Amino acid sequence: MYSIRFDSSKQYYATSSLVAGYALCSSLLAVINKLAITKFNYPGLLTALQYLTSALGVWVLGKLGFLHHDPFTLEIAKKFLPAAFVFYLAIFTNTNLLRHANVDTFIVFRSLTPLLVAIADTTFRKQPCPSKFTFLSLLIILGGAIGYVATDSGFTLTAYSWAFAYLVTITSEMVYIKHMVTNLGLNTWGFVLYNNLLSLMMAPVFWILTGEYVDVFAALGSASGNWMDSSALFAVSLSCVFGLLISFFGFAARKAISATAFTVTGVVNKFLTVAINVLIWDKHASPFGLVCLLLTIVGGILYQQSVTGAGSAPSQRDPAVSKQTDGENDDNFGDENLAKGISGKLDAI
Repeated sequence: MYSIRFDSSKQYYATSSLVAGYALCSSLLAVINKLAITKFNYPGLLTALQYLTSALGVWVLGKLGFLHHDPFTLEIAKKFLPAAFVFYLAIFTNTNLLRHANVDTFIVFRSLTPLLVAIADTTFRKQPCPSKFTFLSLLIILGGAIGYVATDSGFTLTAYSWAFAYLVTITSEMVYIKHMVTNLGLNTWGFVLYNNLLSLMMAPVFWILTGEYVDVFAALGSASGNWMDSSALFAVSLSCVFGLLISFFGFAARKAISATAFTVTGVVNKFLTVAINVLIWDKHASPFGLVCLLLTIVGGILYQQSVTGAGSAPSQRDPAVSKQTDGENDDNFGDENLAKGISGKLDAI
């Protein structure tokens, strides 16, 4: 009896630790990334360092036996390359959005993705049209986003150009990753490894195309370059470490708790991100803008409820069939979360 209680208590604390770790990483990552790009104004190099940390971290943890990932092979890499390219563009536009706009603007445009994903799923993947409840939640998200944009005092053409580019690429990434999840057969950490390693290989091409390498070499040869500053080094290191931790805690928590609990945790994380961003500095929206931002988050909550509720509606069915179907729904939910940002970096908000 004592052994059973001890095991149960141990399991409870282990699960609580995973959820707390995921909530901490998820709520802080967007703010940390904003701090990193503010202190270290080289988005291409910053993302490359994040890819390196995540890929190396997965490989080392795999060697130590803490996780299992699929081996890296040239054949699978060729199949995965288009998805990795879209993923790289999503991360690249995400970083440049944070470079030119505040975290609140990022959250608003991130919250708009269910609307575009629903349209893309219906148009290209021949999925059923959204239900009335789902459609209502998407309209609430859209209304909140329009209100935010209309009152954004920090509106600049550059920032919103990156915002729209991010919206297009992250939507494409989500829809395409759904296809890859169901067809390629890699496990979760295999996706993380392939995504980050292939993206790391693409980084030099983007350095040349964007001309960032000129700024990097100029900073190297100049004493005024701030990338060797201790605060910049700390911010970049923190960003890289949290990028890996969000992958670990996100996937571990996803396995340890139910789909509904994981969704609720993700929603709470959004509110925590907004609160932290408001408290630590002045790089945030106006009061009315924050109300519109919270409206988009509420729309996201309703959207999640409509999606998960549709898959778990009560019906008269055999218990064995019910258990099997629930398991399938749970797996599908896992695929959805995987598609929302397989590296963890995009899943932070």
